[in-house]
Amino acid sequence: MTGAPASAAGGSGATPVPRGGKLGAAAVNQAGLWNIANILTMVRLLLVPGFVMLLLHDGGYDPVWRSFAWAAFAVAMITDVFDGHLARTYNLVTDFGKIADPIADKAIMGAALICLSSLGDLPWWVTGVILFRELGITLMRFWVIRHSVIPASRGGKVKTLAQGIAVGMYVLALTGPLATLRFWVMAVAVVLTVVTGLDYVRQAVVLRGHGLAAEQAAALEAVAAAAEAEAGVGGECAADDVDAAGGDSVEPMVEPLGDPVGERVAGARGTAEAER
Repeated sequence: MTGAPASAAGGSGATPVPRGGKLGAAAVNQAGLWNIANILTMVRLLLVPGFVMLLLHDGGYDPVWRSFAWAAFAVAMITDVFDGHLARTYNLVTDFGKIADPIADKAIMGAALICLSSLGDLPWWVTGVILFRELGITLMRFWVIRHSVIPASRGGKVKTLAQGIAVGMYVLALTGPLATLRFWVMAVAVVLTVVTGLDYVRQAVVLRGHGLAAEQAAALEAVAAAAEAEAGVGGECAADDVDAAGGDSVEPMVEPLGDPVGERVAGARGTAEAER
């Protein structure tokens, strides 16, 4: 007993929290559902319907309401950056976060693209290209997850940033040179979307090929090990059979040697009878 209060030891039954650590180090031992990373993800999910209502309010052409919608979209994009950083830095990665985080990302971006296209501000083919790429890459990640995980590339991060800036500029009611600028920003985002998508396809094919080759090699090694084990067992059984057969042939060789003790007793009896 040290006499220290329970709180000083990290609470009743809790693992002590090291002093002098990073801010939020206490969360390392509490990576449950209700951590800051998951809360930010849930906030981003809740922002999706609010963003849609703000963007489509009053027909979707009120600059004031579209400014509010842009603010909601900006908050969602910022939380997307911070929740992943916090989860990795403070070991707050959970199964809920792995599932909810990409859903929240696709939901806010997809809602923005569909609303903008429905309002006539953005061509439908742009929305189709971006959504097809995002959904396709997500499905492809699940396709190869048994073999390996496709890491987020630097190009993918630049693509996400370009998409966020371009969609944000389209959400705002911009006119003049800024409206022209947003067109070119969106063009860059679309090009990055296609190029990084093709790169992810290449990575997925390579990773799957390596994974299948590794599985085949492991299967061959398992078959070889099983064959060696069977050969070893067969050899032991053969040796046992030889020992058993050799034991029968040795017995006749042992019998002629006789019993030395019995011979001495018989000799002693003969001598006693002769003396009588």
